[in-house]
Order: sequence, then structure tokens, then C-alpha cells
Amino acid sequence: MKLLYRLGYYLGGFSVGLIFLAFILNGKKTSCNYTPNARVIDNLLQKEIVIPDAILNSNPQLNTDEIKGIIKRGNVNFSKSDTKRDSCKVYYIEKAESETIFLELSNCAKTVILVSLSGI
Repeated sequence: MKLLYRLGYYLGGFSVGLIFLAFILNGKKTSCNYTPNARVIDNLLQKEIVIPDAILNSNPQLNTDEIKGIIKRGNVNFSKSDTKRDSCKVYYIEKAESETIFLELSNCAKTVILVSLSGI
């Protein structure tokens, strides 16, 4: 019987803790990014995106919201990316749903610079 009492106390405390955490973390923007792809995309979306004039001249309808949407729905191709740099790491993002879109982004300390864009 003592084992059943211990198990009951444990499950009771565990459930109260889960309810407590649900109320505390409910309104906050918390996320658990465990995969490398999710961590890189989250890092890129938190920074200001800079689009060079040369790319804007070739695609006048392009804006930062569209780039952020491509990043959110894209996957980082680490085999093509240059993650060994000290200053600005270069990431190659692929989005293949209805059409294939490729982004090459330079991730610096405070900004993300669009290096190249293809598929649009």
C-alpha cells in the first residue's frame, strides 16, 4: 500500500506542477527549438533583414515580409552553408512546395543580409 500512496502523491504533485506551468507559460512566446534547423531559422527571424539594391532592382515586388515567410517555411541546407566563418555565417535556405526557391543569407551579429535569391 505504501507504494500506491507514494505513486498517488507523486502524480498529484506532478499534475499540479503541470497546471502551474501552463498558467505561467500561457501568455509568453516560449518555444523549444531543439533541432539545428529550427535554431537557425529562429535566429534569422529575430534580426533585421537587409535586401541589397541590386536584388531589389531585379525583383521590385520583394519585401522583408516575403523573405521572412520564405525563411519560416524553408529548410536550411547545411551541406551548402558555410557555418565555419568567424564573422558572418552564410546559410542556404531551400523552400520547395509548389515552386523551388533558394535563399542565400549572411547571418551577422545584428542583421541578416540577403546574398542571393533564385526561383522567384
